[in-house]
Amino acid sequence: MDELVHRTVPSPNWNDRALPISMVVIHYTEMKPAEDALARLTAPDAGVSAHYLITEEGEVIRLVDEDKRAWHAGQSYWRGHPDVNSASIGIELDHPGHALGYRPFADAQIDALLPLLARIVKAYDIPRANVVGHSDVAPMRKIDPGELFPWDRLAEHRLCLPRPTRLEAGDPFDNDAAFYLALERFGYDVTDGHKAVAAFQRRWRPERIDGAIDGQVRAILFQLLLDRDQGRAR
Repeated sequence: MDELVHRTVPSPNWNDRALPISMVVIHYTEMKPAEDALARLTAPDAGVSAHYLITEEGEVIRLVDEDKRAWHAGQSYWRGHPDVNSASIGIELDHPGHALGYRPFADAQIDALLPLLARIVKAYDIPRANVVGHSDVAPMRKIDPGELFPWDRLAEHRLCLPRPTRLEAGDPFDNDAAFYLALERFGYDVTDGHKAVAAFQRRWRPERIDGAIDGQVRAILFQLLLDRDQGRAR
């Protein structure tokens, strides 16, 4: 039994992993109420699931055992892995999403997420750079958990990378092609460049999401790569 889990509602939507666990992907349900999302994530004909669902009230519900491959990320890619489901643990957050009235995430929900995520990151030695949003691994299809997700709270507990604040290194990219190559090196699928940049902005510069490559996003990406290459941003 996991003291961080309040109840278990098994989903039949899983299969065996083909990769070791090295990632966590955070989603929102874009459904209300939470029981509707729970019903879909456990319906045999839905073809979707996650390892956990966390309600806005802070209830943690286990749907799929962590050693199994839940079906949460769909067609996705991160850091060379096209089978994100096999390498990740998926956490769904009960939330109306952009379609039903986007709003800040509930404090009780994030308070429940933090210890669960901390336990997962420690258990599987997951790099902070591999704690990502659905939009990071599927930029052409997804925008969740979105620009209001409190990545800064996770970063305070060293559960994800913080947004770089020191950008003195500047912008070394001579052209957009060089930026896209660097963005792919960081982890993103750049098949659709505009959407990949928007996903990067949604995570790292959420106050302005336009899909345009500008000096600020170039500087942020360069600093992220520098920090990672110099061992400061595992």
